[in-house]
Amino acid sequence: MRAPVIEAGSPLTMGVTHEGQGANFAVFSANATQVDLCLFSEDGKTEMARLPMPERTGPVWHGYVPGLRHGQLYGYRAHGVYAPEQGHRFNPHKLLVDPYTHELAGPFVHDPAIYGYDRRHPKRDLTMSKTDSAPFVPKSVISHPDLFEPPLAPLDGAPLSELIYEAHPKGLTMRHPEVEARLRGTYEGLCSDPILDHLTRLGVSTIELLPVHAFIDDGFLVEKGLRNYWGYNTIGFFAPEPRYFGPAGFAGFRQMVRRFHEAGIRVILDVVYNHTAESDHLGPTLSFRGLDNASYYRLNPGQRRFYVNDTGTGNTLDLTQPFVLRMVLDSLRFWVERMGVDGFRFDLGTTLGREDHGFDPKGGFFDALRQDPVLAKTRLIAEPWDIGPGGYRLGEFPHEFGEWNDRFRDTARHYWRGDDHATQELGGRLLGSADRFDRDGRRPWSSINFLTAHDGFTLADLTRYSQKRNDANGEGNRDGHSHNVSEAMGVEGPTDDPAITAVRALRARNLLATLLLAQGTPMLLAGDELGNSQAGNNNAYCQDNEIGWVDWTGDPVLTAFTARLSTFRRDHAVLRQSHFLHGRRRPADRLPDVDWRDFDGQPLEWRDPGLDRLVLVLRASAETTVPEDDRDAVLIVFNRSDRPGRVVLPRPPDGARWVRHIDTAAPGADPVRETGTAPVAGASVTALSLEFEGGQT
Repeated sequence: MRAPVIEAGSPLTMGVTHEGQGANFAVFSANATQVDLCLFSEDGKTEMARLPMPERTGPVWHGYVPGLRHGQLYGYRAHGVYAPEQGHRFNPHKLLVDPYTHELAGPFVHDPAIYGYDRRHPKRDLTMSKTDSAPFVPKSVISHPDLFEPPLAPLDGAPLSELIYEAHPKGLTMRHPEVEARLRGTYEGLCSDPILDHLTRLGVSTIELLPVHAFIDDGFLVEKGLRNYWGYNTIGFFAPEPRYFGPAGFAGFRQMVRRFHEAGIRVILDVVYNHTAESDHLGPTLSFRGLDNASYYRLNPGQRRFYVNDTGTGNTLDLTQPFVLRMVLDSLRFWVERMGVDGFRFDLGTTLGREDHGFDPKGGFFDALRQDPVLAKTRLIAEPWDIGPGGYRLGEFPHEFGEWNDRFRDTARHYWRGDDHATQELGGRLLGSADRFDRDGRRPWSSINFLTAHDGFTLADLTRYSQKRNDANGEGNRDGHSHNVSEAMGVEGPTDDPAITAVRALRARNLLATLLLAQGTPMLLAGDELGNSQAGNNNAYCQDNEIGWVDWTGDPVLTAFTARLSTFRRDHAVLRQSHFLHGRRRPADRLPDVDWRDFDGQPLEWRDPGLDRLVLVLRASAETTVPEDDRDAVLIVFNRSDRPGRVVLPRPPDGARWVRHIDTAAPGADPVRETGTAPVAGASVTALSLEFEGGQT
């Protein structure tokens, strides 16, 4: 190989781009004194050339190397002062991943060499390691442009009735008997026919995937023989995680998106722009830390050796820095324009909105995102909290965002456990949590309602365990939440007692009915519809095994009932309204858009702390602009007591009848017309709809 030369190049496009017969490189570092481009052999084992970047324009170092082709492996080394107490950790002995790379070649190896300091020295990170880390760090790759052909684009329009399905990109398919063995755990497996058939049956319109950005296993997990399963440990914001590659490799991701779109299912990515895999001051030097620690991360103002840790993971990305913000926005656009995804769920979303003065819904990240002509059209969802000061911000994000509503989760659990005052709280949660979201023109879909998520108990375990069982994580059962609002129904864990298993199954159906009959956007954790258990582990982030993988042997009755609930929700627009309901009377018929009743048809006695039964009648909002919805009405009965009863039904209009479609006590029963009153079983949810002669509304 002839010795390569490097020319000036251009600073305009970050990362590596093909231009003419070579490749242009551009990388950000405001504080480096020199940045070297390192070219590696095809197997990644030999550094063939080390080329100082010849030009710096502002904080962007750039250069052009003629003759480089796709597939070339490379990395960076950054020079500068190693002064952790000043916030600088430059170490040219450490090979650095290009933050903009689309592919990584080779694995991360947890060797002492990947740390920028001598781990054996008593002063730890105040010392500088001179061991070359290149053998233990994956190489960045100049990607072939054909990887992004043919063009992909997000689906147009909004789904008729959005049901989000949160799934792990590997765990969903690993135990599925009908998915080909070679495709299990891969992007291709996710879009295989058995999975698409299942999602279609459930009425899923959006699949939300746990992180697929390239990530690494934490060193402390590797030492215990475990792995980072969930993937909230990002090192490459532009690269799909290769551990999920199947036979098609990189192309499998785009194949997955295309097949989901063909089935009418949107793809949302859970993205982690709040921190990186480099952890705290004792973490490895892999990319950002080595390129410009003081620019990429928020540092403690008084002790710049240490990091602001609003994320609880050791570091926090500094999105107030223009080029860090640009990287995040470039990454988002890449996944939309080149990979075809439809939206994003932002992990620890509060962190992204933190300015010097604290959380600001009009801060730089939100302003940039909302005005972007590409990103403003995508589905945006925030996890509205972090662990920093004032970190809980439910209901305070810009109107374009949906927000994970943990108040819905906790209230539904409290209600069915029988806790005092939970019924009053449930009343508001069933109507889209207007107390949190009905402001500044926001809509009910802003509330992302969920019972369970990847973090916490599964639905089955909510009914099987009163206490977490996280011993397999190797932390003495100290990790994970202790406040689960769960109930074991008399016996901890699995049991063959038919009475207990029946009560548990009924509780699961009641919770699912609460979720899918509420206003807002429902999110279902993958496997909950099957009765999937994690053996009481409520923090399975490191369980890349049968604890974390979905068990498809499941409960067919529960699966069928979930599908039935989803269909009922889709068929009745009053269950997924675009305006909040406040009991206002509708101009056309003077009926309230929501009516709260007791079993006798009288107003509820809301002051009773032990109130356990309620009835609500839903009609189209008094503010609706869709007149064809005016006749649609649904009556829902929540009865958490063991006492059965009869509910007085509102008098139907001429030619109409109330028809029972949902009964958690009889999940497979055919629809039944009810006249005058309707029987309601103890500890159940019942839903009836108003139907007219000749068919539904």
